[in-house]
Parts: sequence; structure tokens; C-alpha cells
Amino acid sequence: MGISCCSPHAAASGINPCHCGAPHTQNAFRRIEADLTRRQFLGGAAAVLGMFAGFGLAPREVRAQAPGQPLLLTHLRLFDGETLSLRDDVDILIEGGRIAALPRRGQRPVDTQVIDCGGRAVIPGLIDAHWHATLAGVSQMVAMTADVGFLHLMAGREAGATLMRGFTTVRDVGGPAFGLKMAIDRGMVSGPRIFPSGAMISQTSGHGDFRHLHELPRMPGTPASHIETSGVAAIADGVDEVLRRTREQLMKGASQIKIMAGGGVSSLYDPLDTAQFLEEEMRAAVRAAEDWGTYVCAHVYTPTGIQRAIRAGVKSIEHGQLADEDTVRMMADEGVWWSIQPFLDDEDANPKSDPVSRAKQLQVSEGTVRAFELGRKHGVPMAFGTDILFSAAGGASQGRQLAKLARFMKPLEALHMATGAAGRLLALSGDRAPYDGRLGVITEGALADLLVVDGDPVTDLGWLEDPAGKLRLIMKGGSLFKNTLS
Repeated sequence: MGISCCSPHAAASGINPCHCGAPHTQNAFRRIEADLTRRQFLGGAAAVLGMFAGFGLAPREVRAQAPGQPLLLTHLRLFDGETLSLRDDVDILIEGGRIAALPRRGQRPVDTQVIDCGGRAVIPGLIDAHWHATLAGVSQMVAMTADVGFLHLMAGREAGATLMRGFTTVRDVGGPAFGLKMAIDRGMVSGPRIFPSGAMISQTSGHGDFRHLHELPRMPGTPASHIETSGVAAIADGVDEVLRRTREQLMKGASQIKIMAGGGVSSLYDPLDTAQFLEEEMRAAVRAAEDWGTYVCAHVYTPTGIQRAIRAGVKSIEHGQLADEDTVRMMADEGVWWSIQPFLDDEDANPKSDPVSRAKQLQVSEGTVRAFELGRKHGVPMAFGTDILFSAAGGASQGRQLAKLARFMKPLEALHMATGAAGRLLALSGDRAPYDGRLGVITEGALADLLVVDGDPVTDLGWLEDPAGKLRLIMKGGSLFKNTLS
């Protein structure tokens, strides 16, 4: 069996032409051919994908069953994404991209293919509720200045890596992710499901205003900045402009709207304590989103900004590490979601060379532990996110960031924040949700996104730090993208 990137077979399978004549490529092809002769199909396919990973090609679907034939996962311990315990008395029947049933263990339906999970834990596909698909894998300088085509290519590469880390869904809360989402949904690129916000809407001098001082003042005839034309952010002042920019993102296909309601770490010209957008401006974004059946989430850290956002009708607070107890109590009373990240001053912190940004980063990290304590104390609905930004190597820490939550709560509680809880947050998009079906849970009718893991989620989440070795099966929508079970 000969394999070539330039062959008709490769073209039909979606493998793009690459460095076919290069010695290292030919050596890889010989290794692949040897592996295919000595491995069973499922294991061999996963191995082939691993060999291609060095060339930057996205992982492709591993076909494990005949088209249309039901698939049964058996001999497993199930975490369903909601119940904070595991059960071993059911199997998982998958058909048509969904969980068809949870039949009693050992009662195999007729005409199904079977995958034996070997007693391992099966969990829902993970959800990162605060992700930036086009900003995670590049430096801040590149994000602010590079040709947008380069950003999209880098985002496509990162999307494949995100999926292989077990994150089958992300809520993209800022950036031009619409094209990437379309490519993934059409099967042209492998990656997670994307709930896109589009451009982050910011006031002048707000957290989404990355212009340099020499670009001011902005006059009526001044063209939009690069960061605006690339779709990363949209600057709006006053109710009318906020309405316009919000509606533009909805027109593009936003599943929710992201506004900047307070100072941030990455931006140089807005102190962390600043309140951004007047309440009536925020309310304009909320009303425009509600007219489309969806909601607004807000970047904000401080009590003043959080309370203003809640009064305006914002449904999800992004970050919030500097909230005080009265503010957290208000979040709980109003049923507002807390999309929170383990911002700690450790090796996984987003890189900051500027001393102003570094000082703000330390201030946020000091509030992180108390924020988790207050959120749990008052019963605020909380969902996990990472907010990995401007770091080529940062994406690799995505699972490790989730594992850190076990410092603040039991492992299954932490896992719940990235599965069932996050799925309920995504459901706030209502009819603007881009996917028809429940996410973050393993229950009848839910979309068949799930993982088989080597590790015990009841006792620890350390296995998340080694997705290549510990995630034995990765399924999205009933399709297998990795399977190393024998």
C-alpha cells in the first residue's frame, strides 16, 4: 500500500499536499506503512495521526464503525457530567452522532459494533467556557500586527490541538472565529465546537482598545484600526454605537455577545480598577442580544464593574477575581454565571513582559483563591475557562489548568465545571446556539462528545496533564478522532 500526499487517494481523504519529496516525509511514510501492516485498524489509525502531527496537520476522524451502524461502549465507569459520582452498571449506545441510550451493562443491542473500555472512566467531552481560538497560539505583537490570514492558519492548527486535549467544545469570547467555526463544522479542519462571540465590544480606552497613543484622536473620517478590521475587537461609545456593533456581531453569527466592562491585564492604557461602559450602554448591548434570543457576557474584575453589569442584565461574568462578598451574593441572588479561571502566579500564567501588565496580573492572581471560595460559599453557578492568551506554548496547559481546580474543590466538582455546568452556561444562547443538542453530559439525546481516560476522576485530575498518553479515546458528535484502546 503506497501513501503519498499528492496521490488521488490523499486528495480524496482531505490530506493537503505537503513536503512529499523531503527525506523526513518519505521516512514517515515508510513508518506509517510498516505500522499499518502490524497493527489493528483502530490502533494503527491513531498511530498514523500521531506521525502526521509533526507536520502541523490537524487530526482527522478515525472511522471505527460502518456508516450508520450503532456503536456501543462497554465495560466502563461513567461520569455523566452532572452526578458527582461514577456508575458502572450501564453501557453507552451511540447512534446518529448522539447518545441513543444507556442500556444496562451487558445487554448488548443487536447489530452494534463494540468498543471495550477496559474498566476505564468515560466522561463528557470537556468544555472551555473562556477561550480565544485566534489569540491563544500567537504572541500579542503578532495578534495586533500580523496579516489576519496568518492568524487564521495558526488558529486552525491550534484547533486540532485543542480537540486532541479533550476539549470538544469552546466558548470563544473574543476574536474572528467565525471562519474557523465554519471550517470545523464542515469537516475541513478538525477542532472543537465553537460558540463564537465575534469581536469584543469595548469603549474607547477600554480593555478592547489596543490602539497606540499616536493613533489618537479618532476623528469622524479616521479608518478603523487593524485590531477592528481583523475582527478581534470593536470600539463603541454611546448607546447607538453599542447597538450597531452588537448587531454586527449577531449578523455574523455570534452565539453570545462579549463586552468589556472593566480594566484588564493585557491592555496598557486602562487601569484594572476602572469601570467601563455606562450602565445604559451595557443595557443597549443586552437588549440587542435579547432581541435575538441570546445574552451578554462581560469581562470585568471589580465589584463596581460587576454590579453595574448585573444591573444592566449581563448573564455571565468573565473573570471577577476581585469581587467582594456583597458582589458575589448579588451574583447568586440574580442567578448570574461566573465564568472563572485559575489565574495563579505560576508557570502557566499568560506571559507579561510589560511591568504595568505584570503588576495587574499579580493583583488578579492574589484574588483568585478567595474568588473560588466565595463563589462556592454562596452557590454561584460557576463554569471553567482558561483565557489562554498570546502564547505559542500556552495551549498545552489547557488540561493542566482544569486539574488545578482540584486545589479548591473535589475532583468531580472541578470536572463538573468543565462539563455539565459549562453546558448549561452554553445553553443560555437559546436559538442562537449553533448546535442542536445538549453538551457536557452523557445522557439520552445528548450530543455524543465523550472521552475515555486512564485515570480515576474521583481521586485526582492529574491525568489531564498528559492528554497524549491518558486520553485513550476522543469522540465528538459520534465520530472518533482518537482511539488507542486495544
